[in-house]
Amino acid sequence: MKKLRKTEFEEAKSQAVLTTGEVIRMLRDLKGWTQAELAKRSGIAATNISLLENDKVEIGKRRSEQIAKAFGIHPAIIMFPEYEGCEIKKVA
Repeated sequence: MKKLRKTEFEEAKSQAVLTTGEVIRMLRDLKGWTQAELAKRSGIAATNISLLENDKVEIGKRRSEQIAKAFGIHPAIIMFPEYEGCEIKKVA
């Protein structure tokens, strides 16, 4: 097997950075749900869904678990979107 040198690799390009709110909105849009529908499925008030999507409030562990359960995904995808980009693509 040929040994590769550092100069033979291209530097990785950075991916778009998403906020937690953007991830929630994106996942909700992909499901075709309204904020009211996500509120019903997650048990979080629609007003709070709006605040979360607009990054006006911090999500916290409990809310991320509720929303993740509604989407059927792991809470880390919502809480740490910058680390879970590939997982978000799988859900889409």
